[in-house]
Amino acid sequence: MNGNQVPQDLVSKTGETFESILKETDLVRQEFNGDMSIQRAISIVFERRPDLRLEGLAHKVLQWYLCRMEGWFAADADTISVKCWDQEVLLPGGHGFMVRGYLPVINTLAKGLDIRLGHRVTKVVRRYNGVKVTVEDGRTFIADAAIVTAPLGVLKSNCIKFEPRLPEWKEEAIKDLGIGIENKIVLLFEKVFWPNVEFLGVVAETSHGCSYFLNLHKATGHSALVYMPAGKLARDIEKLSDEAAANVAFMQLQNLLPNASPPIQYLVSHWGTDKNSLGSYSYGTVGKSHDLYERLRIPVDNLFFAGEATSIGYPGSVHGAYSTGLMAAEDCRMRVLERYGELDPFQPLMGEEPPVSAPILISRM
Repeated sequence: MNGNQVPQDLVSKTGETFESILKETDLVRQEFNGDMSIQRAISIVFERRPDLRLEGLAHKVLQWYLCRMEGWFAADADTISVKCWDQEVLLPGGHGFMVRGYLPVINTLAKGLDIRLGHRVTKVVRRYNGVKVTVEDGRTFIADAAIVTAPLGVLKSNCIKFEPRLPEWKEEAIKDLGIGIENKIVLLFEKVFWPNVEFLGVVAETSHGCSYFLNLHKATGHSALVYMPAGKLARDIEKLSDEAAANVAFMQLQNLLPNASPPIQYLVSHWGTDKNSLGSYSYGTVGKSHDLYERLRIPVDNLFFAGEATSIGYPGSVHGAYSTGLMAAEDCRMRVLERYGELDPFQPLMGEEPPVSAPILISRM
């Protein structure tokens, strides 16, 4: 804060306090039949346990922890369900940074497949004997079945028309699941002027005023920092031009390092307004059941559904999206096999290709 590093022991102690607060919210959850926001639950904890209230610099550090929690869900604490916030299954092991991004993975998985880019789907018609998919320019594609992996935000926008309409329980799952936003503003600098740590944080009086920068230099060697606003802050920044958004990020960086030199280049994501995403990833909203993820996954006739918002165990994650894709592909294959007997439409005509490996570089964090 203001260019001064917060003492590490204070950060650690505040982290322990935050963990204690979250444990107390579990007790609140067990006592109340209905749902409430994580913010409301924390308020009740403070009423019961005033010893967990922090003041001064410690309070600001606590707000930073809350800011990171909001970033995890890409949503504000007043919209996150206390019933559902910890239902995700956490995999063992540490975090890793994909140095080359996910492109090597995508390219490897796509090898040998007929993938049509620039084909934005506008309509999906399902009949007993097949599926007809229409794209923006009017062309149609006929298939025995289809797997829908459109992002939750796209499904919410109703820009894809389903005929006949999806069942009411499926439409309710689409409507009731929350879609969060966490954007990335990459600032590229002429040279590195920040400490060699994995991330930098700015503390403030409110979680909205806190911020978080990922240090790309440590993982990639590039002189770049990534500012990651989430929730309402991300939505507000999306209304700005890219230049203005980069200025917001740089001003936050100056709170951290007052003598920071201005960036020479920037890159700004717009996940909330990009019509191919209309949001970043899903989260459980107040008053809605966690089994909405499973309801979104359940097939409708010859339509199968996959993606992070259909993963009850790993929502909002790449591995959640991938695992539901495998599940939907197997379900779809079985559906087609039931109809055609022994014919396997996914068996390569020229025999199996040898397995390929993706050149993935992972920087451990």
